[in-house]
Amino acid sequence: MPTTSTRRLLIAAAIVPLTLGLAACGEKTDNGATAAPSGAPIAKVAPPAGKVWSDVTAVTEEGGYRMGNPDAPIKLVEYGALSCSHCAEFSEKSAAEMRSNFVDSGRVSYELRFIMNNALDVPANLLTTCGAPEAVLPLADQFWAWQKTMFETIQAAGDEKLNAIGQLPRDKQFAAMAQVSGMDQFFAARGVARDQAALCLADTAKAERAVKASADYAAKYKVEGTPTFYVNGSKLDINTWEAVKPYLENMGAR
Repeated sequence: MPTTSTRRLLIAAAIVPLTLGLAACGEKTDNGATAAPSGAPIAKVAPPAGKVWSDVTAVTEEGGYRMGNPDAPIKLVEYGALSCSHCAEFSEKSAAEMRSNFVDSGRVSYELRFIMNNALDVPANLLTTCGAPEAVLPLADQFWAWQKTMFETIQAAGDEKLNAIGQLPRDKQFAAMAQVSGMDQFFAARGVARDQAALCLADTAKAERAVKASADYAAKYKVEGTPTFYVNGSKLDINTWEAVKPYLENMGAR
């Protein structure tokens, strides 16, 4: 969870034209939705020749990143924030099984739509989406696995570095936030070249589009906390893998 130093960073680095804090890292909710599967199983759908469904990725009309069969009968959408600890926990518990048991069956597609909970989510989003679309979902899962280290790095940075970020020109602030949090090194180690990363972090127009998209998601889909899930257009009142998994199975993904 964000520490006092993290919160100071978010205040010091607040970008005035960007309206952040539209949602929050929500509470974990199960609401008893873990009943045994009862619906009829759905037949598996064969992937394109030479591929598995989890290799099939696309940017959707809504601006999300989807993996799996675009015509899957069960469409799972996550509204998630890269700085959200509950999103990180969901990723840790679900990622491998989601791909192998659900997406690769052709019965379920998974789409991630990014929410900007705070100022850290903006450079994280800019770097995660800096390369090819097919790299976004794997990078998001890797980022969530690394998230705790990010918060520890910020904690160790010290007030002077954190407070200085807010004094920089807008097009320099995201790069400074990436450096003080260790994001720059994280993405460099995963193939995002430093020159490429610098260009992405300086793209304030893209940052504003990401924040606007987040605001639109929050308003249209009533995203009050992250992660929030929809299945086939219906909002779920659950947000843990322990609850989402049997819900998908109950719909026939087994």
